[in-house]
Amino acid sequence: MSSPRLLTLLPKRLNLSLLVTVVLLLVLVLVNQPLQTGSAPQGIVSFQMAATADQSMAIIRSWREGGLLWAHVSLWLDFLFVPAYLFTLILLTSHLTRDRPGVRERNVARWVKALFVAAGTGDIAENILLLNNMDPPTDMLSLSATVCALIKFTGLMLGAAGLVVIRAARRHPLAHG
Repeated sequence: MSSPRLLTLLPKRLNLSLLVTVVLLLVLVLVNQPLQTGSAPQGIVSFQMAATADQSMAIIRSWREGGLLWAHVSLWLDFLFVPAYLFTLILLTSHLTRDRPGVRERNVARWVKALFVAAGTGDIAENILLLNNMDPPTDMLSLSATVCALIKFTGLMLGAAGLVVIRAARRHPLAHG
């Protein structure tokens, strides 16, 4: 199936939301390139997962002045990316459950949406903590940011798994024969 054909299958709001989310993701990936160093092989993600002040400080030192600017840009851009991906995932959940009228599917969809909201909330909290953890980093802020990052990643993974379960569920039970 070609991309133009696929785009006509999705509602316009979902297409627009997907476009905005993908564009912001690509910008974040580009901004992350100068943040990849020996101490931060995954760039800003390494900083998110640095659970101690010492790890955070090693990453900040490896970035130097120019890298710190890119780290700030990345975190501030992420404040735009979070509502974009959150809106996209909620629209996608609604779209994928539109032909799933069962009570169980509606309940799973509510849980999936709640997981995505928890992920977005964790992401915003993580950004705030990381912006405050740059001069100088502390163990408490570093660990708190890591916990928020884990909440974000867990919410996104479990939410995505929930979408797979919803789509894989049979609309009508198999006949017993």
